[in-house]
Amino acid sequence: MRSDENYWRDKNWYYHNDIDRLINFLIPDGSKKKEFSDTSLTQLATPTSELFEYIVLNNVISSLGDIQETLVALRKNIEDSGRLVLVFHNYLWEPVFNILEFLGLKHKPIRQNWLSVPDIENFLLLSGYEVVKSGRRMLFPAYIPIFSGIVNSLIAELPFISRLCVTQFVVARPMVKSIRDYGVTVVVPARNEKGNIESLVKRTPIFPAGTEIIFVEGHSKDDTWEEILRVAGKYGEERKIVVTKQDGVGKGDAVRKGFEMAKGGLLMILDADMTVAPEDLSKFYDAIKNGRGDFINGSRMIYPMEKQAMRFLNTIANKFFASAFSWILSQRIKDTLCGTKVLLKRDYDKIVANRSFFGNFDPFGDFDLIFGAAKLNMKIIDLPIRYRDRTYGTTQISRFRHGWLLLKMTVFAMKKFKFN
Repeated sequence: MRSDENYWRDKNWYYHNDIDRLINFLIPDGSKKKEFSDTSLTQLATPTSELFEYIVLNNVISSLGDIQETLVALRKNIEDSGRLVLVFHNYLWEPVFNILEFLGLKHKPIRQNWLSVPDIENFLLLSGYEVVKSGRRMLFPAYIPIFSGIVNSLIAELPFISRLCVTQFVVARPMVKSIRDYGVTVVVPARNEKGNIESLVKRTPIFPAGTEIIFVEGHSKDDTWEEILRVAGKYGEERKIVVTKQDGVGKGDAVRKGFEMAKGGLLMILDADMTVAPEDLSKFYDAIKNGRGDFINGSRMIYPMEKQAMRFLNTIANKFFASAFSWILSQRIKDTLCGTKVLLKRDYDKIVANRSFFGNFDPFGDFDLIFGAAKLNMKIIDLPIRYRDRTYGTTQISRFRHGWLLLKMTVFAMKKFKFN
Protein backbone atom coordinates (compact mmCIF):
# COMPACT_ATOMS: atom_id res chain seq x y z
CA MET A 1 0.00 0.00 0.00
CA ARG A 2 1.28 3.48 -0.85
CA SER A 3 2.41 5.69 2.06
CA ASP A 4 3.10 8.90 0.12
CA GLU A 5 1.49 11.81 2.00
CA ASN A 6 0.53 13.82 -1.07
CA TYR A 7 -1.03 10.78 -2.75
CA TRP A 8 -3.40 10.13 0.14
CA ARG A 9 -4.13 13.81 0.66
CA ASP A 10 -5.12 14.15 -3.00
CA LYS A 11 -7.17 10.95 -2.87
CA ASN A 12 -9.10 12.09 0.22
CA TRP A 13 -9.01 15.82 -0.56
CA TYR A 14 -12.52 16.56 0.66
CA TYR A 15 -11.82 15.20 4.14
CA HIS A 16 -8.42 16.91 4.44
CA ASN A 17 -9.77 20.26 3.20
CA ASP A 18 -12.39 20.15 5.94
CA ILE A 19 -9.69 19.52 8.55
CA ASP A 20 -7.80 22.55 7.22
CA ARG A 21 -10.96 24.70 7.47
CA LEU A 22 -11.51 23.55 11.05
CA ILE A 23 -7.97 24.42 12.11
CA ASN A 24 -8.13 27.80 10.38
CA PHE A 25 -11.41 28.54 12.17
CA LEU A 26 -10.06 27.55 15.58
CA ILE A 27 -6.87 29.60 15.33
CA PRO A 28 -7.18 33.41 15.08
CA ASP A 29 -5.46 35.10 12.16
CA GLY A 30 -1.92 36.20 12.92
CA SER A 31 -1.33 33.69 15.72
CA LYS A 32 2.08 32.08 15.97
CA LYS A 33 1.41 28.37 15.53
CA LYS A 34 3.09 25.02 14.99
CA GLU A 35 1.23 22.08 13.46
CA PHE A 36 2.18 18.41 13.62
CA SER A 37 0.46 15.83 11.43
CA ASP A 38 0.55 12.03 11.48
CA THR A 39 3.32 12.17 8.87
CA SER A 40 5.59 14.41 10.96
CA LEU A 41 5.79 12.43 14.19
CA THR A 42 9.60 12.54 14.18
CA GLN A 43 9.48 16.33 14.60
CA LEU A 44 7.82 15.88 17.98
CA ALA A 45 10.99 14.25 19.27
CA THR A 46 13.15 17.21 18.18
CA PRO A 47 13.78 19.51 21.16
CA THR A 48 13.14 23.24 20.67
CA SER A 49 12.90 26.23 22.98
CA GLU A 50 10.62 28.23 20.67
CA LEU A 51 7.28 29.38 22.13
CA PHE A 52 3.99 29.28 20.22
CA GLU A 53 0.52 30.68 20.79
CA TYR A 54 -1.00 27.54 19.28
CA ILE A 55 0.29 24.00 18.85
CA VAL A 56 -1.86 21.70 16.73
CA LEU A 57 -1.73 17.90 16.77
CA ASN A 58 -3.58 16.95 13.60
CA ASN A 59 -4.48 13.24 13.80
CA VAL A 60 -1.31 12.68 15.82
CA ILE A 61 -2.67 11.73 19.24
CA SER A 62 -3.90 8.36 17.97
CA SER A 63 -0.42 7.34 16.81
CA LEU A 64 1.62 8.20 19.91
CA GLY A 65 3.35 5.55 21.96
CA ASP A 66 3.12 7.62 25.16
CA ILE A 67 0.44 10.30 24.96
CA GLN A 68 0.99 11.79 28.40
CA GLU A 69 4.75 12.10 27.93
CA THR A 70 4.25 13.93 24.61
CA LEU A 71 1.68 16.37 26.03
CA VAL A 72 3.91 17.17 29.00
CA ALA A 73 6.90 17.78 26.71
CA LEU A 74 4.88 20.13 24.48
CA ARG A 75 3.93 22.31 27.45
CA LYS A 76 7.30 24.06 27.44
CA ASN A 77 6.67 25.26 23.87
CA ILE A 78 3.23 26.78 24.55
CA GLU A 79 2.86 30.29 25.93
CA ASP A 80 1.06 30.58 29.27
CA SER A 81 -1.86 32.18 27.44
CA GLY A 82 -1.52 29.79 24.50
CA ARG A 83 -3.62 26.83 23.41
CA LEU A 84 -3.16 23.19 22.42
CA VAL A 85 -5.49 21.97 19.64
CA LEU A 86 -6.05 18.24 19.18
CA VAL A 87 -7.80 16.92 16.08
CA PHE A 88 -8.54 13.19 16.00
CA HIS A 89 -10.93 10.53 14.68
CA ASN A 90 -14.11 9.43 16.38
CA TYR A 91 -13.53 5.93 17.76
CA LEU A 92 -16.99 4.90 16.45
CA TRP A 93 -15.48 4.99 12.97
CA GLU A 94 -12.87 2.31 13.72
CA PRO A 95 -14.70 -0.50 11.84
CA VAL A 96 -15.26 1.76 8.81
CA PHE A 97 -11.61 2.84 8.70
CA ASN A 98 -10.42 -0.76 9.03
CA ILE A 99 -12.48 -1.69 5.96
CA LEU A 100 -11.25 1.33 3.97
CA GLU A 101 -7.63 0.50 4.84
CA PHE A 102 -8.13 -3.12 3.80
CA LEU A 103 -9.59 -1.99 0.47
CA GLY A 104 -6.72 0.43 -0.11
CA LEU A 105 -8.94 3.50 0.05
CA LYS A 106 -7.20 4.99 3.09
CA HIS A 107 -3.61 4.97 4.27
CA LYS A 108 -2.84 2.87 7.34
CA PRO A 109 -1.32 4.86 10.23
CA ILE A 110 1.66 3.75 12.29
CA ARG A 111 -0.47 2.79 15.27
CA GLN A 112 -4.00 3.52 16.30
CA ASN A 113 -5.14 4.47 19.82
CA TRP A 114 -8.90 4.75 19.46
CA LEU A 115 -9.74 7.43 22.02
CA SER A 116 -12.98 9.02 23.13
CA VAL A 117 -13.24 12.69 24.10
CA PRO A 118 -13.30 11.75 27.84
CA ASP A 119 -10.10 9.74 27.27
CA ILE A 120 -8.44 12.80 25.73
CA GLU A 121 -9.69 15.08 28.51
CA ASN A 122 -8.21 12.72 31.10
CA PHE A 123 -4.80 12.69 29.37
CA LEU A 124 -4.87 16.49 29.22
CA LEU A 125 -5.69 16.78 32.92
CA LEU A 126 -2.85 14.42 33.84
CA SER A 127 -0.47 16.42 31.63
CA GLY A 128 -1.25 19.85 33.10
CA TYR A 129 -3.92 21.15 30.71
CA GLU A 130 -7.52 22.23 31.10
CA VAL A 131 -10.13 21.71 28.37
CA VAL A 132 -11.60 24.92 26.98
CA LYS A 133 -14.01 23.38 24.49
CA SER A 134 -14.55 20.35 22.30
CA GLY A 135 -16.65 19.49 19.28
CA ARG A 136 -17.27 17.30 16.25
CA ARG A 137 -17.74 17.79 12.51
CA MET A 138 -18.09 15.95 9.18
CA LEU A 139 -20.63 13.18 9.00
CA PHE A 140 -19.84 12.08 5.43
CA PRO A 141 -16.10 12.30 4.59
CA ALA A 142 -16.43 11.81 0.83
CA TYR A 143 -17.46 14.30 -1.82
CA ILE A 144 -20.80 14.00 -3.59
CA PRO A 145 -21.98 17.30 -5.08
CA ILE A 146 -24.75 19.02 -3.05
CA PHE A 147 -25.33 15.94 -0.86
CA SER A 148 -22.02 16.22 1.04
CA GLY A 149 -22.50 19.93 1.64
CA ILE A 150 -26.00 19.51 3.07
CA VAL A 151 -25.04 16.58 5.29
CA ASN A 152 -21.81 18.08 6.64
CA SER A 153 -22.86 21.73 6.94
CA LEU A 154 -26.36 21.24 8.33
CA ILE A 155 -27.24 17.74 9.49
CA ALA A 156 -23.85 16.98 11.08
CA GLU A 157 -24.20 19.90 13.49
CA LEU A 158 -27.52 18.79 14.94
CA PRO A 159 -27.54 17.55 18.56
CA PHE A 160 -27.11 13.78 19.00
CA ILE A 161 -26.40 13.29 15.28
CA SER A 162 -23.12 15.13 15.77
CA ARG A 163 -21.93 12.26 17.97
CA LEU A 164 -21.56 10.20 14.80
CA CYS A 165 -19.20 12.66 13.08
CA VAL A 166 -15.81 11.37 12.01
CA THR A 167 -13.70 14.34 13.16
CA GLN A 168 -13.40 15.40 16.78
CA PHE A 169 -11.42 18.26 18.28
CA VAL A 170 -10.42 19.50 21.72
CA VAL A 171 -8.95 22.90 22.57
CA ALA A 172 -7.05 23.05 25.86
CA ARG A 173 -5.11 25.66 27.81
CA PRO A 174 -2.10 25.14 30.09
CA MET A 175 -2.79 25.20 33.82
CA VAL A 176 -0.87 28.27 34.95
CA LYS A 177 0.28 28.26 38.58
CA SER A 178 1.35 31.89 38.86
CA ILE A 179 -0.94 34.13 40.91
CA ARG A 180 -0.82 37.91 40.64
CA ASP A 181 -2.84 40.99 41.51
CA TYR A 182 -4.34 43.22 38.83
CA GLY A 183 -5.32 46.84 38.74
CA VAL A 184 -9.09 46.84 38.20
CA THR A 185 -11.36 49.04 36.10
CA VAL A 186 -15.08 48.78 36.84
CA VAL A 187 -17.17 50.15 33.96
CA VAL A 188 -20.66 51.26 34.99
CA PRO A 189 -23.14 52.06 32.18
CA ALA A 190 -25.74 54.34 33.79
CA ARG A 191 -29.02 55.55 32.34
CA ASN A 192 -31.81 56.82 34.61
CA GLU A 193 -30.05 55.43 37.69
CA LYS A 194 -29.73 58.56 39.88
CA GLY A 195 -30.77 56.78 43.07
CA ASN A 196 -28.10 54.05 42.79
CA ILE A 197 -24.92 55.99 42.08
CA GLU A 198 -23.65 56.83 45.58
CA SER A 199 -24.46 53.41 47.04
CA LEU A 200 -22.67 51.72 44.14
CA VAL A 201 -19.48 53.71 44.74
CA LYS A 202 -19.52 53.03 48.48
CA ARG A 203 -20.09 49.29 48.00
CA THR A 204 -17.62 48.62 45.19
CA PRO A 205 -14.57 46.75 46.59
CA ILE A 206 -11.13 48.37 46.65
CA PHE A 207 -8.73 45.83 45.14
CA PRO A 208 -5.07 45.44 46.19
CA ALA A 209 -3.50 46.91 43.02
CA GLY A 210 -6.02 49.74 42.70
CA THR A 211 -9.62 50.26 41.60
CA GLU A 212 -10.84 52.62 38.90
CA ILE A 213 -14.59 53.26 38.46
CA ILE A 214 -15.68 54.62 35.09
CA PHE A 215 -19.26 55.89 34.86
CA VAL A 216 -20.57 56.06 31.28
CA GLU A 217 -23.79 58.08 31.38
CA GLY A 218 -26.31 57.24 28.66
CA HIS A 219 -28.62 60.20 27.92
CA SER A 220 -30.64 59.91 31.13
CA LYS A 221 -34.00 61.62 31.60
CA ASP A 222 -33.48 62.04 35.34
CA ASP A 223 -30.50 63.72 37.04
CA THR A 224 -28.12 60.76 36.75
CA TRP A 225 -25.34 62.87 35.18
CA GLU A 226 -25.52 65.52 37.90
CA GLU A 227 -25.53 62.82 40.57
CA ILE A 228 -22.46 61.14 39.07
CA LEU A 229 -20.60 64.46 39.15
CA ARG A 230 -21.63 65.07 42.75
CA VAL A 231 -20.57 61.60 43.91
CA ALA A 232 -17.28 61.80 41.99
CA GLY A 233 -16.50 65.06 43.76
CA LYS A 234 -17.48 63.69 47.16
CA TYR A 235 -15.46 60.46 46.98
CA GLY A 236 -12.72 61.55 44.57
CA GLU A 237 -10.00 61.68 47.23
CA GLU A 238 -10.48 58.09 48.38
CA ARG A 239 -11.45 56.48 45.06
CA LYS A 240 -10.44 56.96 41.44
CA ILE A 241 -13.65 57.88 39.64
CA VAL A 242 -13.78 58.75 35.94
CA VAL A 243 -16.95 60.15 34.35
CA THR A 244 -17.99 60.44 30.71
CA LYS A 245 -21.04 60.52 28.49
CA GLN A 246 -21.53 57.98 25.76
CA ASP A 247 -21.65 59.17 22.18
CA GLY A 248 -24.02 56.54 20.81
CA VAL A 249 -26.89 54.60 22.36
CA GLY A 250 -27.26 51.25 24.08
CA LYS A 251 -25.32 49.45 26.77
CA GLY A 252 -22.93 47.88 24.26
CA ASP A 253 -21.79 51.32 23.10
CA ALA A 254 -21.31 52.44 26.72
CA VAL A 255 -19.26 49.35 27.60
CA ARG A 256 -16.99 49.78 24.59
CA LYS A 257 -16.33 53.43 25.43
CA GLY A 258 -15.57 52.58 29.06
CA PHE A 259 -13.20 49.77 28.12
CA GLU A 260 -11.36 52.05 25.68
CA MET A 261 -10.73 54.51 28.54
CA ALA A 262 -9.78 51.86 31.10
CA LYS A 263 -6.34 51.95 32.76
CA GLY A 264 -6.66 48.72 34.76
CA GLY A 265 -5.35 45.36 33.60
CA LEU A 266 -8.60 43.67 34.63
CA LEU A 267 -11.92 44.89 33.21
CA MET A 268 -15.28 44.51 34.94
CA ILE A 269 -18.82 45.47 33.95
CA LEU A 270 -21.25 46.38 36.72
CA ASP A 271 -24.79 47.47 35.88
CA ALA A 272 -25.86 50.61 37.73
CA ASP A 273 -29.16 49.02 38.81
CA MET A 274 -27.18 46.90 41.34
CA THR A 275 -29.29 43.81 40.72
CA VAL A 276 -25.86 42.20 41.03
CA ALA A 277 -24.35 43.32 44.33
CA PRO A 278 -21.10 45.32 43.92
CA GLU A 279 -19.59 43.23 46.72
CA ASP A 280 -19.78 40.17 44.43
CA LEU A 281 -17.06 41.65 42.22
CA SER A 282 -14.53 40.21 44.68
CA LYS A 283 -15.56 36.70 43.60
CA PHE A 284 -15.00 37.59 39.94
CA TYR A 285 -11.59 39.04 40.81
CA ASP A 286 -10.53 35.90 42.67
CA ALA A 287 -11.63 33.67 39.77
CA ILE A 288 -9.39 35.54 37.31
CA LYS A 289 -6.50 35.98 39.74
CA ASN A 290 -6.39 32.27 40.55
CA GLY A 291 -6.56 31.20 36.90
CA ARG A 292 -10.00 29.59 37.04
CA GLY A 293 -10.91 31.02 33.65
CA ASP A 294 -10.18 33.70 31.05
CA PHE A 295 -13.70 35.13 30.86
CA ILE A 296 -15.84 35.13 34.01
CA ASN A 297 -19.54 35.33 33.23
CA GLY A 298 -22.09 36.08 35.93
CA SER A 299 -24.92 33.55 36.21
CA ARG A 300 -28.26 34.49 37.78
CA MET A 301 -29.86 31.13 37.08
CA ILE A 302 -28.54 29.11 40.05
CA TYR A 303 -29.67 30.79 43.25
CA PRO A 304 -33.32 31.73 43.95
CA MET A 305 -34.06 35.28 42.79
CA GLU A 306 -35.79 38.00 44.71
CA LYS A 307 -39.48 38.18 43.83
CA GLN A 308 -39.42 40.99 41.25
CA ALA A 309 -35.85 40.54 39.98
CA MET A 310 -36.75 38.77 36.71
CA ARG A 311 -40.12 38.38 35.04
CA PHE A 312 -41.36 34.89 34.15
CA LEU A 313 -41.06 35.26 30.35
CA ASN A 314 -37.57 36.72 30.77
CA THR A 315 -36.56 33.68 32.81
CA ILE A 316 -37.82 31.28 30.13
CA ALA A 317 -36.05 33.26 27.40
CA ASN A 318 -32.79 33.32 29.36
CA LYS A 319 -32.83 29.55 29.74
CA PHE A 320 -33.55 29.08 26.04
CA PHE A 321 -30.75 31.40 24.89
CA ALA A 322 -28.31 29.87 27.39
CA SER A 323 -28.97 26.37 26.01
CA ALA A 324 -28.72 27.61 22.43
CA PHE A 325 -25.41 29.37 22.99
CA SER A 326 -23.92 26.46 24.93
CA TRP A 327 -24.52 24.32 21.83
CA ILE A 328 -23.41 26.97 19.35
CA LEU A 329 -20.18 27.92 21.15
CA SER A 330 -19.25 24.41 22.39
CA GLN A 331 -18.86 25.77 25.92
CA ARG A 332 -21.35 25.59 28.78
CA ILE A 333 -22.98 28.97 29.42
CA LYS A 334 -25.72 29.12 32.02
CA ASP A 335 -26.71 32.78 31.57
CA THR A 336 -25.94 34.87 28.49
CA LEU A 337 -27.51 38.13 29.66
CA CYS A 338 -26.14 38.74 33.14
CA GLY A 339 -24.69 42.26 33.04
CA THR A 340 -21.57 41.42 35.04
CA LYS A 341 -18.66 40.07 33.02
CA VAL A 342 -14.92 40.15 33.77
CA LEU A 343 -11.83 39.63 31.61
CA LEU A 344 -8.24 40.81 31.27
CA LYS A 345 -7.64 43.92 29.19
CA ARG A 346 -5.10 42.10 27.03
CA ASP A 347 -7.81 39.57 26.11
CA TYR A 348 -10.33 42.32 25.43
CA ASP A 349 -7.82 43.93 23.08
CA LYS A 350 -7.65 40.62 21.17
CA ILE A 351 -11.46 40.55 20.93
CA VAL A 352 -11.39 44.07 19.50
CA ALA A 353 -8.72 43.08 16.97
CA ASN A 354 -10.93 40.20 15.79
CA ARG A 355 -14.24 42.08 15.96
CA SER A 356 -14.53 42.17 12.16
CA PHE A 357 -15.52 38.47 12.33
CA PHE A 358 -18.86 39.50 13.87
CA GLY A 359 -19.15 43.26 13.37
CA ASN A 360 -20.55 45.87 15.76
CA PHE A 361 -24.17 44.77 15.65
CA ASP A 362 -24.65 43.93 19.36
CA PRO A 363 -26.58 46.69 21.22
CA PHE A 364 -26.30 44.87 24.57
CA GLY A 365 -22.55 44.35 24.74
CA ASP A 366 -22.92 40.84 26.18
CA PHE A 367 -22.77 38.91 22.93
CA ASP A 368 -19.96 40.94 21.45
CA LEU A 369 -17.83 39.76 24.38
CA ILE A 370 -19.13 36.18 24.55
CA PHE A 371 -18.74 35.62 20.79
CA GLY A 372 -15.28 37.15 20.85
CA ALA A 373 -14.18 35.08 23.85
CA ALA A 374 -15.43 31.86 22.27
CA LYS A 375 -13.78 32.62 18.92
CA LEU A 376 -10.46 33.19 20.72
CA ASN A 377 -10.82 29.89 22.64
CA MET A 378 -10.97 31.65 25.99
CA LYS A 379 -12.08 29.56 28.95
CA ILE A 380 -15.55 30.84 29.86
CA ILE A 381 -16.57 30.22 33.46
CA ASP A 382 -20.03 30.82 34.95
CA LEU A 383 -19.91 32.43 38.38
CA PRO A 384 -23.23 32.09 40.25
CA ILE A 385 -24.54 35.28 41.85
CA ARG A 386 -27.77 36.21 43.61
CA TYR A 387 -29.97 38.36 41.41
CA ARG A 388 -31.70 41.09 43.40
CA ASP A 389 -34.67 43.32 42.81
CA ARG A 390 -34.12 46.98 41.98
CA THR A 391 -34.31 49.52 44.77
CA TYR A 392 -34.55 52.47 42.35
CA GLY A 393 -35.88 52.94 38.82
CA THR A 394 -37.43 50.50 36.38
CA THR A 395 -36.04 47.93 33.95
CA GLN A 396 -34.99 49.26 30.57
CA ILE A 397 -35.43 45.92 28.79
CA SER A 398 -38.25 45.53 26.27
CA ARG A 399 -38.96 41.81 26.39
CA PHE A 400 -40.38 41.47 22.86
CA ARG A 401 -38.26 43.98 20.95
CA HIS A 402 -35.04 42.89 22.64
CA GLY A 403 -36.11 39.24 22.47
CA TRP A 404 -36.39 39.55 18.69
CA LEU A 405 -32.89 41.06 18.55
CA LEU A 406 -31.55 38.18 20.65
CA LEU A 407 -33.16 35.65 18.33
CA LYS A 408 -31.52 37.29 15.30
CA MET A 409 -28.14 37.22 17.05
CA THR A 410 -28.64 33.53 17.83
CA VAL A 411 -29.22 32.75 14.14
CA PHE A 412 -26.21 34.89 13.24
CA ALA A 413 -24.02 32.98 15.71
CA MET A 414 -25.23 29.64 14.32
CA LYS A 415 -24.11 30.67 10.84
CA LYS A 416 -20.72 31.80 12.10
CA PHE A 417 -19.90 28.94 14.48
CA LYS A 418 -21.88 25.91 13.37
CA PHE A 419 -22.78 26.19 9.71
CA ASN A 420 -19.57 27.76 8.48
